[in-house]
Amino acid sequence: MKEESYMSKPIVAIVGRPNVGKSTLFNIFADSRISIVEDTPGVTRDRLYAEAEWLDRRFMMVDTGGIEIANTDSIAVSIREQAKIAIKEADVILFVCDARTGVTTEDQEVAKLIRMAQKPVVLAVNKADTPTQELEAYEFYNLGIGEPYMISASNRLNLGDLLDAVVSHFPDEDESDDDDHDDVIKVAIIGRPNVGKSSIFNDIIGQTRSIVSDVAGTTRDAIDVPVMKDGQTYLFIDTAGMRRKGKIDEPIEKYSIIRTLRAVDRSDVVLMVLDAVDGVTEQDKKIAGYAHEAGKGIVLVVNKWDLYQKDEMSTVHYTETIRKELIFMPYANVVYVSALTQQRISRLPDLIKDAAEANAMRISTSVLNQVVTDAVAMNQPPMEKGKHLKILYATQVKVKPPTFVIFCNEPEIMHFSYQRYLENKLREAFGFQGTPINLIVRGKNEDN
Repeated sequence: MKEESYMSKPIVAIVGRPNVGKSTLFNIFADSRISIVEDTPGVTRDRLYAEAEWLDRRFMMVDTGGIEIANTDSIAVSIREQAKIAIKEADVILFVCDARTGVTTEDQEVAKLIRMAQKPVVLAVNKADTPTQELEAYEFYNLGIGEPYMISASNRLNLGDLLDAVVSHFPDEDESDDDDHDDVIKVAIIGRPNVGKSSIFNDIIGQTRSIVSDVAGTTRDAIDVPVMKDGQTYLFIDTAGMRRKGKIDEPIEKYSIIRTLRAVDRSDVVLMVLDAVDGVTEQDKKIAGYAHEAGKGIVLVVNKWDLYQKDEMSTVHYTETIRKELIFMPYANVVYVSALTQQRISRLPDLIKDAAEANAMRISTSVLNQVVTDAVAMNQPPMEKGKHLKILYATQVKVKPPTFVIFCNEPEIMHFSYQRYLENKLREAFGFQGTPINLIVRGKNEDN
Protein backbone atom coordinates (compact mmCIF):
# COMPACT_ATOMS: atom_id res chain seq x y z
CA MET A 1 0.00 0.00 0.00
CA LYS A 2 1.27 3.41 -0.92
CA GLU A 3 2.12 5.76 1.95
CA GLU A 4 0.38 9.12 2.21
CA SER A 5 2.00 12.09 0.52
CA TYR A 6 2.83 15.09 2.68
CA MET A 7 1.04 17.30 0.19
CA SER A 8 -2.17 19.05 1.11
CA LYS A 9 -5.21 17.62 -0.61
CA PRO A 10 -6.16 19.74 -3.63
CA ILE A 11 -9.11 22.06 -2.98
CA VAL A 12 -11.99 22.36 -5.46
CA ALA A 13 -14.36 25.32 -4.98
CA ILE A 14 -17.85 24.94 -6.47
CA VAL A 15 -19.12 28.37 -7.55
CA GLY A 16 -21.94 29.85 -9.61
CA ARG A 17 -25.09 31.93 -9.33
CA PRO A 18 -28.01 30.70 -7.17
CA ASN A 19 -30.13 27.65 -8.05
CA VAL A 20 -27.84 26.05 -10.63
CA GLY A 21 -27.31 22.84 -8.61
CA LYS A 22 -24.03 23.52 -6.79
CA SER A 23 -25.09 21.93 -3.52
CA THR A 24 -26.55 18.90 -5.32
CA LEU A 25 -23.19 18.28 -6.98
CA PHE A 26 -21.40 18.86 -3.68
CA ASN A 27 -23.55 16.29 -1.89
CA ILE A 28 -23.13 13.70 -4.66
CA PHE A 29 -19.35 14.03 -4.63
CA ALA A 30 -19.27 14.03 -0.80
CA ASP A 31 -21.39 10.89 -0.60
CA SER A 32 -19.11 9.11 -3.08
CA ARG A 33 -16.32 9.12 -0.53
CA ILE A 34 -16.64 5.64 0.95
CA SER A 35 -13.12 4.63 1.93
CA ILE A 36 -11.75 7.39 4.15
CA VAL A 37 -14.06 8.50 6.97
CA GLU A 38 -14.61 5.92 9.68
CA ASP A 39 -17.82 5.83 11.71
CA THR A 40 -16.15 6.88 14.95
CA PRO A 41 -18.29 7.83 17.96
CA GLY A 42 -17.91 11.49 18.87
CA VAL A 43 -16.59 12.70 15.50
CA THR A 44 -18.78 15.43 14.04
CA ARG A 45 -18.50 17.10 10.66
CA ASP A 46 -19.32 20.44 9.06
CA ARG A 47 -20.92 20.40 5.61
CA LEU A 48 -19.10 23.48 4.33
CA TYR A 49 -16.44 21.08 3.06
CA ALA A 50 -16.23 17.38 2.29
CA GLU A 51 -13.46 15.09 1.18
CA ALA A 52 -13.96 13.20 -2.07
CA GLU A 53 -12.00 10.69 -4.13
CA TRP A 54 -11.79 10.09 -7.87
CA LEU A 55 -9.25 8.02 -9.82
CA ASP A 56 -7.39 7.35 -6.55
CA ARG A 57 -6.96 11.09 -5.98
CA ARG A 58 -8.29 12.51 -2.74
CA PHE A 59 -9.38 16.12 -2.69
CA MET A 60 -11.53 18.56 -0.76
CA MET A 61 -14.74 20.00 -2.15
CA VAL A 62 -15.84 23.42 -0.87
CA ASP A 63 -19.46 24.51 -1.26
CA THR A 64 -20.25 28.21 -1.71
CA GLY A 65 -23.44 30.25 -1.75
CA GLY A 66 -24.95 31.53 -4.97
CA ILE A 67 -23.13 34.60 -6.31
CA GLU A 68 -25.37 37.59 -7.16
CA ILE A 69 -23.13 40.32 -8.53
CA ALA A 70 -25.76 43.08 -8.76
CA ASN A 71 -27.52 42.39 -5.45
CA THR A 72 -26.50 44.93 -2.76
CA ASP A 73 -28.33 43.17 0.07
CA SER A 74 -25.95 42.55 2.99
CA ILE A 75 -26.42 38.77 2.85
CA ALA A 76 -25.76 38.68 -0.90
CA VAL A 77 -22.64 40.82 -0.43
CA SER A 78 -21.40 38.48 2.32
CA ILE A 79 -21.99 35.39 0.15
CA ARG A 80 -20.14 37.06 -2.72
CA GLU A 81 -17.15 37.82 -0.48
CA GLN A 82 -17.15 34.26 0.86
CA ALA A 83 -17.09 32.91 -2.69
CA LYS A 84 -14.18 35.19 -3.59
CA ILE A 85 -12.18 33.83 -0.67
CA ALA A 86 -13.04 30.25 -1.64
CA ILE A 87 -11.87 30.99 -5.19
CA LYS A 88 -8.63 32.45 -3.84
CA GLU A 89 -7.99 29.35 -1.67
CA ALA A 90 -8.91 26.81 -4.35
CA ASP A 91 -6.58 24.84 -6.61
CA VAL A 92 -9.37 24.21 -9.14
CA ILE A 93 -12.65 26.11 -9.64
CA LEU A 94 -15.77 24.17 -10.67
CA PHE A 95 -18.05 26.77 -12.29
CA VAL A 96 -21.67 25.57 -12.47
CA CYS A 97 -24.29 26.97 -14.87
CA ASP A 98 -27.86 25.97 -15.84
CA ALA A 99 -28.61 24.44 -19.26
CA ARG A 100 -32.33 25.25 -18.98
CA THR A 101 -31.89 29.00 -18.62
CA GLY A 102 -28.87 29.28 -20.89
CA VAL A 103 -26.18 31.91 -20.33
CA THR A 104 -27.44 34.76 -18.17
CA THR A 105 -25.97 38.17 -17.41
CA GLU A 106 -25.22 36.88 -13.92
CA ASP A 107 -23.25 33.93 -15.40
CA GLN A 108 -21.21 36.37 -17.46
CA GLU A 109 -20.42 38.47 -14.38
CA VAL A 110 -19.42 35.38 -12.37
CA ALA A 111 -17.23 34.26 -15.29
CA LYS A 112 -15.40 37.63 -15.18
CA LEU A 113 -14.79 37.16 -11.45
CA ILE A 114 -13.42 33.66 -12.03
CA ARG A 115 -11.16 34.68 -14.92
CA MET A 116 -9.54 37.32 -12.71
CA ALA A 117 -8.39 34.56 -10.33
CA GLN A 118 -6.24 32.96 -13.07
CA LYS A 119 -6.88 29.48 -11.68
CA PRO A 120 -7.73 26.25 -13.54
CA VAL A 121 -11.50 26.23 -14.22
CA VAL A 122 -13.87 23.43 -15.21
CA LEU A 123 -17.24 24.57 -16.59
CA ALA A 124 -20.19 22.34 -15.66
CA VAL A 125 -23.52 23.04 -17.36
CA ASN A 126 -26.06 21.33 -15.13
CA LYS A 127 -29.67 20.23 -15.80
CA ALA A 128 -28.79 19.04 -19.33
CA ASP A 129 -31.43 16.32 -19.03
CA THR A 130 -32.61 16.23 -22.66
CA PRO A 131 -30.78 15.73 -25.97
CA THR A 132 -31.84 19.23 -27.06
CA GLN A 133 -30.20 20.81 -24.05
CA GLU A 134 -27.04 18.78 -24.59
CA LEU A 135 -26.82 20.11 -28.16
CA GLU A 136 -26.90 23.72 -26.97
CA ALA A 137 -23.48 23.56 -25.34
CA TYR A 138 -22.02 26.00 -27.90
CA GLU A 139 -23.73 28.94 -26.15
CA PHE A 140 -21.58 28.44 -23.06
CA TYR A 141 -18.32 28.81 -25.00
CA ASN A 142 -19.16 32.53 -24.98
CA LEU A 143 -18.31 32.67 -21.28
CA GLY A 144 -14.63 32.43 -22.20
CA ILE A 145 -14.02 29.67 -19.62
CA GLY A 146 -13.36 26.78 -21.97
CA GLU A 147 -15.14 23.59 -22.94
CA PRO A 148 -18.52 23.14 -21.21
CA TYR A 149 -19.32 19.74 -19.69
CA MET A 150 -23.04 19.06 -20.12
CA ILE A 151 -24.21 17.19 -17.03
CA SER A 152 -27.27 16.34 -14.97
CA ALA A 153 -26.65 16.18 -11.24
CA SER A 154 -30.16 14.91 -10.51
CA ASN A 155 -29.82 12.05 -13.03
CA ARG A 156 -26.05 11.66 -12.44
CA LEU A 157 -25.24 12.00 -16.14
CA ASN A 158 -21.67 12.63 -17.36
CA LEU A 159 -20.34 13.22 -13.82
CA GLY A 160 -17.42 10.89 -14.46
CA ASP A 161 -16.22 12.99 -17.40
CA LEU A 162 -16.61 16.11 -15.25
CA LEU A 163 -14.50 14.66 -12.44
CA ASP A 164 -11.89 13.46 -14.94
CA ALA A 165 -11.52 17.07 -16.04
CA VAL A 166 -11.29 18.36 -12.46
CA VAL A 167 -8.65 15.82 -11.44
CA SER A 168 -6.59 16.51 -14.57
CA HIS A 169 -5.74 19.94 -13.13
CA PHE A 170 -4.33 18.58 -9.85
CA PRO A 171 -0.57 18.72 -9.23
CA ASP A 172 1.34 15.48 -9.82
CA GLU A 173 1.30 13.25 -6.72
CA ASP A 174 5.09 13.01 -6.63
CA GLU A 175 5.38 16.78 -6.26
CA SER A 176 5.96 17.89 -2.68
CA ASP A 177 6.37 21.06 -0.69
CA ASP A 178 9.84 22.58 -0.57
CA ASP A 179 9.91 22.05 3.18
CA ASP A 180 9.20 18.31 2.90
CA HIS A 181 12.13 16.55 4.55
CA ASP A 182 12.04 13.42 6.66
CA ASP A 183 14.04 15.06 9.44
CA VAL A 184 11.61 17.99 9.79
CA ILE A 185 8.53 17.57 12.02
CA LYS A 186 5.69 19.71 10.70
CA VAL A 187 3.34 20.94 13.41
CA ALA A 188 -0.08 22.55 12.88
CA ILE A 189 -1.40 24.62 15.79
CA ILE A 190 -5.18 24.47 15.58
CA GLY A 191 -8.26 25.29 17.63
CA ARG A 192 -11.10 27.76 17.96
CA PRO A 193 -10.46 31.51 17.78
CA ASN A 194 -9.08 33.20 20.89
CA VAL A 195 -7.90 30.06 22.70
CA GLY A 196 -4.31 31.30 22.60
CA LYS A 197 -2.83 29.52 19.57
CA SER A 198 -0.77 32.51 18.46
CA SER A 199 0.53 33.13 21.99
CA ILE A 200 1.62 29.50 22.32
CA PHE A 201 3.17 29.69 18.86
CA ASN A 202 5.11 32.81 19.85
CA ASP A 203 6.26 31.25 23.14
CA ILE A 204 7.59 28.20 21.31
CA ILE A 205 9.42 30.01 18.55
CA GLY A 206 10.74 32.64 20.94
CA GLN A 207 9.79 35.61 18.84
CA THR A 208 6.62 37.43 17.83
CA ARG A 209 5.70 36.42 14.28
CA SER A 210 1.88 36.38 14.70
CA ILE A 211 -0.25 39.25 15.92
CA VAL A 212 -1.47 38.47 19.45
CA SER A 213 -4.76 40.15 20.35
CA ASP A 214 -7.81 39.62 22.53
CA VAL A 215 -9.98 39.97 19.42
CA ALA A 216 -11.01 36.54 18.13
CA GLY A 217 -9.86 35.82 14.61
CA THR A 218 -6.85 38.16 14.45
CA THR A 219 -4.67 35.56 12.73
CA ARG A 220 -5.79 35.47 9.11
CA ASP A 221 -3.25 33.37 7.27
CA ALA A 222 -1.16 30.31 8.05
CA ILE A 223 2.44 31.24 8.88
CA ASP A 224 5.26 28.69 8.57
CA VAL A 225 8.25 29.12 10.87
CA PRO A 226 11.11 26.60 11.13
CA VAL A 227 12.53 26.19 14.65
CA MET A 228 15.50 24.17 15.90
CA LYS A 229 15.14 22.69 19.41
CA ASP A 230 17.77 20.32 20.86
CA GLY A 231 18.97 19.28 17.41
CA GLN A 232 15.46 18.66 16.04
CA THR A 233 13.97 20.90 13.35
CA TYR A 234 10.26 21.70 13.62
CA LEU A 235 8.16 23.57 11.08
CA PHE A 236 5.35 25.31 12.97
CA ILE A 237 2.20 26.24 11.08
CA ASP A 238 0.12 28.81 12.97
CA THR A 239 -3.43 28.87 11.65
CA ALA A 240 -6.51 31.03 11.96
CA GLY A 241 -9.01 29.57 14.42
CA MET A 242 -12.34 28.01 13.52
CA ARG A 243 -15.52 29.60 14.82
CA ARG A 244 -18.73 27.67 15.47
CA LYS A 245 -20.99 27.78 12.39
CA GLY A 246 -23.72 29.91 13.96
CA LYS A 247 -21.16 32.45 15.18
CA ILE A 248 -19.42 33.07 11.88
CA ASP A 249 -20.06 36.68 11.00
CA GLU A 250 -17.09 37.47 8.80
CA PRO A 251 -16.53 35.55 5.57
CA ILE A 252 -12.78 35.63 6.16
CA GLU A 253 -13.26 33.67 9.40
CA LYS A 254 -15.60 31.22 7.71
CA TYR A 255 -13.10 30.30 5.05
CA SER A 256 -10.19 30.19 7.48
CA ILE A 257 -11.59 26.69 8.10
CA ILE A 258 -10.18 25.72 4.70
CA ARG A 259 -6.75 27.02 5.67
CA THR A 260 -6.83 25.09 8.93
CA LEU A 261 -7.73 21.85 7.16
CA ARG A 262 -4.95 22.43 4.64
CA ALA A 263 -2.52 22.97 7.53
CA VAL A 264 -3.65 19.72 9.19
CA ASP A 265 -3.12 17.85 5.92
CA ARG A 266 0.42 19.19 5.65
CA SER A 267 1.36 18.42 9.24
CA ASP A 268 2.87 15.42 10.99
CA VAL A 269 1.61 16.47 14.44
CA VAL A 270 -1.29 18.66 15.50
CA LEU A 271 -1.31 20.80 18.64
CA MET A 272 -5.02 20.96 19.45
CA VAL A 273 -5.44 23.98 21.72
CA LEU A 274 -8.35 24.03 24.18
CA ASP A 275 -9.51 26.84 26.47
CA ALA A 276 -9.35 25.69 30.12
CA VAL A 277 -12.23 27.97 31.13
CA ASP A 278 -14.54 27.05 28.24
CA GLY A 279 -13.82 23.32 28.34
CA VAL A 280 -14.34 21.07 25.30
CA THR A 281 -16.93 22.57 22.93
CA GLU A 282 -18.75 21.05 19.96
CA GLN A 283 -16.48 22.99 17.63
CA ASP A 284 -13.43 21.56 19.41
CA LYS A 285 -14.83 18.09 18.66
CA LYS A 286 -15.17 18.98 14.98
CA ILE A 287 -11.61 20.25 14.76
CA ALA A 288 -10.11 17.38 16.74
CA GLY A 289 -12.21 14.89 14.76
CA TYR A 290 -10.74 16.08 11.47
CA ALA A 291 -7.17 15.72 12.79
CA HIS A 292 -8.01 12.23 14.10
CA GLU A 293 -9.51 11.14 10.79
CA ALA A 294 -6.49 12.55 8.95
CA GLY A 295 -4.32 10.18 11.01
CA LYS A 296 -2.07 12.84 12.53
CA GLY A 297 -0.08 12.73 15.73
CA ILE A 298 -1.99 14.78 18.30
CA VAL A 299 -1.17 16.67 21.51
CA LEU A 300 -4.07 18.21 23.45
CA VAL A 301 -2.95 21.54 24.89
CA VAL A 302 -5.20 23.01 27.60
CA ASN A 303 -4.32 26.71 27.64
CA LYS A 304 -5.20 29.43 30.20
CA TRP A 305 -4.67 26.94 33.04
CA ASP A 306 -3.66 29.90 35.22
CA LEU A 307 -7.26 31.16 35.02
CA TYR A 308 -8.88 27.87 36.03
CA GLN A 309 -10.07 27.44 39.63
CA LYS A 310 -7.98 24.48 40.79
CA ASP A 311 -7.61 22.01 43.63
CA GLU A 312 -5.23 19.06 44.06
CA MET A 313 -7.40 16.83 41.82
CA SER A 314 -8.10 19.37 39.09
CA THR A 315 -5.89 17.87 36.38
CA VAL A 316 -7.20 14.36 37.06
CA HIS A 317 -10.84 15.41 36.85
CA TYR A 318 -10.26 17.69 33.88
CA THR A 319 -8.45 14.94 31.98
CA GLU A 320 -11.32 12.53 32.69
CA THR A 321 -13.74 15.09 31.20
CA ILE A 322 -11.57 15.52 28.10
CA ARG A 323 -11.40 11.76 27.60
CA LYS A 324 -15.17 11.58 27.83
CA GLU A 325 -15.78 14.44 25.41
CA LEU A 326 -13.07 13.38 22.94
CA ILE A 327 -13.80 9.68 23.29
CA PHE A 328 -12.34 8.90 19.87
CA MET A 329 -8.78 9.92 20.83
CA PRO A 330 -7.83 8.31 24.17
CA TYR A 331 -4.26 8.03 22.86
CA ALA A 332 -3.55 11.79 22.85
CA ASN A 333 -1.30 13.26 25.55
CA VAL A 334 -2.84 16.13 27.53
CA VAL A 335 -0.70 19.01 28.81
CA TYR A 336 -1.88 21.97 30.89
CA VAL A 337 -0.21 25.25 29.98
CA SER A 338 -0.43 28.99 30.29
CA ALA A 339 0.79 30.98 27.32
CA LEU A 340 0.67 34.09 29.54
CA THR A 341 3.06 32.74 32.19
CA GLN A 342 4.74 30.21 29.84
CA GLN A 343 3.91 27.43 32.32
CA ARG A 344 4.82 24.01 30.82
CA ILE A 345 5.31 25.48 27.31
CA SER A 346 8.81 24.00 27.43
CA ARG A 347 7.28 20.48 27.49
CA LEU A 348 5.62 20.86 24.09
CA PRO A 349 8.63 20.11 21.83
CA ASP A 350 9.25 16.75 23.56
CA LEU A 351 5.55 15.82 23.37
CA ILE A 352 5.49 16.78 19.69
CA LYS A 353 8.57 14.69 18.97
CA ASP A 354 7.11 11.68 20.82
CA ALA A 355 3.85 11.92 18.85
CA ALA A 356 5.73 12.25 15.55
CA GLU A 357 7.88 9.19 16.28
CA ALA A 358 4.82 7.13 17.26
CA ASN A 359 2.99 8.26 14.13
CA ALA A 360 5.91 7.11 11.94
CA MET A 361 6.65 3.88 13.87
CA ARG A 362 7.10 0.69 11.85
CA ILE A 363 6.92 -2.76 13.48
CA SER A 364 8.54 -5.82 11.95
CA THR A 365 6.13 -8.54 10.84
CA SER A 366 7.64 -11.19 13.12
CA VAL A 367 7.40 -9.05 16.25
CA LEU A 368 3.91 -7.88 15.32
CA ASN A 369 2.64 -11.44 14.86
CA GLN A 370 4.12 -12.54 18.19
CA VAL A 371 2.14 -9.81 19.96
CA VAL A 372 -1.06 -10.73 18.06
CA THR A 373 -0.54 -14.45 18.83
CA ASP A 374 -0.08 -13.69 22.54
CA ALA A 375 -3.19 -11.46 22.53
CA VAL A 376 -5.29 -14.24 20.94
CA ALA A 377 -3.99 -16.78 23.47
CA MET A 378 -5.04 -14.51 26.34
CA ASN A 379 -8.49 -13.75 24.91
CA GLN A 380 -9.88 -16.06 22.22
CA PRO A 381 -11.86 -14.40 19.38
CA PRO A 382 -15.64 -14.74 19.72
CA MET A 383 -17.71 -17.39 17.96
CA GLU A 384 -20.74 -16.32 15.95
CA LYS A 385 -23.41 -18.43 14.21
CA GLY A 386 -21.38 -21.55 14.87
CA LYS A 387 -18.27 -20.09 13.22
CA HIS A 388 -14.93 -19.68 14.99
CA LEU A 389 -12.91 -16.59 14.09
CA LYS A 390 -9.29 -17.51 13.42
CA ILE A 391 -6.66 -14.81 13.07
CA LEU A 392 -4.06 -16.04 10.57
CA TYR A 393 -1.43 -13.29 10.58
CA ALA A 394 -0.91 -9.54 10.63
CA THR A 395 1.28 -7.11 8.74
CA GLN A 396 1.90 -3.37 8.82
CA VAL A 397 1.15 -1.76 5.48
CA LYS A 398 1.66 1.91 6.23
CA VAL A 399 2.87 4.58 8.63
CA LYS A 400 1.51 8.07 9.35
CA PRO A 401 -0.63 6.71 10.91
CA PRO A 402 0.52 3.14 11.61
CA THR A 403 -1.89 0.89 9.71
CA PHE A 404 -2.14 -2.87 10.15
CA VAL A 405 -3.97 -5.51 8.14
CA ILE A 406 -5.28 -8.47 10.15
CA PHE A 407 -5.94 -11.54 7.98
CA CYS A 408 -8.51 -14.00 9.27
CA ASN A 409 -10.77 -16.79 8.06
CA GLU A 410 -14.14 -15.03 8.58
CA PRO A 411 -13.67 -11.23 8.56
CA GLU A 412 -17.41 -10.56 8.73
CA ILE A 413 -17.62 -11.95 12.29
CA MET A 414 -14.76 -9.82 13.64
CA HIS A 415 -16.50 -7.70 16.28
CA PHE A 416 -15.61 -4.04 16.79
CA SER A 417 -14.97 -4.84 20.46
CA TYR A 418 -12.38 -7.47 19.55
CA GLN A 419 -10.67 -5.06 17.14
CA ARG A 420 -10.49 -2.58 20.01
CA TYR A 421 -8.99 -5.29 22.21
CA LEU A 422 -6.28 -5.97 19.60
CA GLU A 423 -5.60 -2.25 19.26
CA ASN A 424 -5.16 -1.95 23.01
CA LYS A 425 -2.72 -4.88 23.01
CA LEU A 426 -0.69 -3.25 20.22
CA ARG A 427 -0.59 -0.03 22.22
CA GLU A 428 0.52 -1.90 25.35
CA ALA A 429 3.32 -3.57 23.41
CA PHE A 430 4.58 -0.69 21.27
CA GLY A 431 3.29 2.52 22.85
CA PHE A 432 1.83 4.51 19.96
CA GLN A 433 1.18 7.31 22.47
CA GLY A 434 -0.03 10.40 20.65
CA THR A 435 -1.12 8.78 17.39
CA PRO A 436 -4.19 6.99 16.04
CA ILE A 437 -3.62 3.53 14.60
CA ASN A 438 -5.75 1.78 12.00
CA LEU A 439 -6.70 -1.89 11.90
CA ILE A 440 -8.02 -3.32 8.63
CA VAL A 441 -9.59 -6.77 8.66
CA ARG A 442 -9.22 -8.90 5.51
CA GLY A 443 -10.07 -12.43 4.44
CA LYS A 444 -7.13 -14.79 3.91
CA ASN A 445 -7.26 -14.49 0.10
CA GLU A 446 -7.87 -10.74 -0.05
CA ASP A 447 -5.22 -8.30 -1.19
CA ASN A 448 -4.02 -5.88 1.49
